[in-house]
Amino acid sequence: MAFVTNNPYEFWTIAKKGTEKAAKELNVTVEFRMPPQGSAAEQRQIVEDLLVQGVQGIAISPVDPANQAEFLDEVAENVPLITQDSDLPTGSKRLCFLGTNNYQAGKAAGRLVKEALPDGGRLAIFVGSMDAQNAIDRRQGVLDELAGKEQAEGPELGKYTLIDTFTDDAKQEVCKNKAEDALVQHGQDPESLCLVGLWAYNPPALLAAVKDQGLAGKVKLVGFDENEETLEGIKEGQIIGTIVQQPFEFGYQAVKMLKSLAQGDKSVVPAGGELFIDYKVIKSDNVEAFHDELRRLKE
Repeated sequence: MAFVTNNPYEFWTIAKKGTEKAAKELNVTVEFRMPPQGSAAEQRQIVEDLLVQGVQGIAISPVDPANQAEFLDEVAENVPLITQDSDLPTGSKRLCFLGTNNYQAGKAAGRLVKEALPDGGRLAIFVGSMDAQNAIDRRQGVLDELAGKEQAEGPELGKYTLIDTFTDDAKQEVCKNKAEDALVQHGQDPESLCLVGLWAYNPPALLAAVKDQGLAGKVKLVGFDENEETLEGIKEGQIIGTIVQQPFEFGYQAVKMLKSLAQGDKSVVPAGGELFIDYKVIKSDNVEAFHDELRRLKE
């Protein structure tokens, strides 16, 4: 079996623990691969190499789903293919998507923005790429929650205003630089500004940017995932909260499903071809307990 991530960040090290647990329980071998630069070209090379090795199933988080769909559909004709974390477009030949309901998770992040700025304000969104389906869905969830309606586009979202959506090619330093530029341009009245990071490395980059500008605790920050710096930022009152997935379960459930599919058992695929794993909202009141649990998962 093979598990292919969409970047090399810490989030995926927890998923790797899940794949290792499943591999041990099910007596299977798992190839766990992370593209160093988080590019679609790297993912393609990884998948081609895995096919040459003779893997019997692949779980992948596509970096650029629309442009990878044709290639991955070809892969799906040769081995069972499922997506995790980020899905392929509707109509693809993948057998199942396994991961968070990213639209609902985005709405949860939107509720954190509302909690941080109850009287309204401005926000800027940061993410690696707007090609990935998880980025699209999370962003839309944030916008819809703030606007109070579906398919909101902005920039006006009820009493909130979207400044822009900044992409960084999955590079933390690029995110930090863009956040610093945004703070220079829009940092007047920092108490009414919220920066939202949609991928795991975004919140630490945003926190570093506001610290460098002397705005920590003034500019509001909302994030995704359980990066150590993000959790410490919540403890210190510098980040409002983060929406965390369960990457351990991504890894564990993906390997379990792939083994069954490789044996010809498609009954493990839910109706609709989606297996959603619950997200959690982490704030100051539950961050310590969550951090303790996370440390146990990493052991």
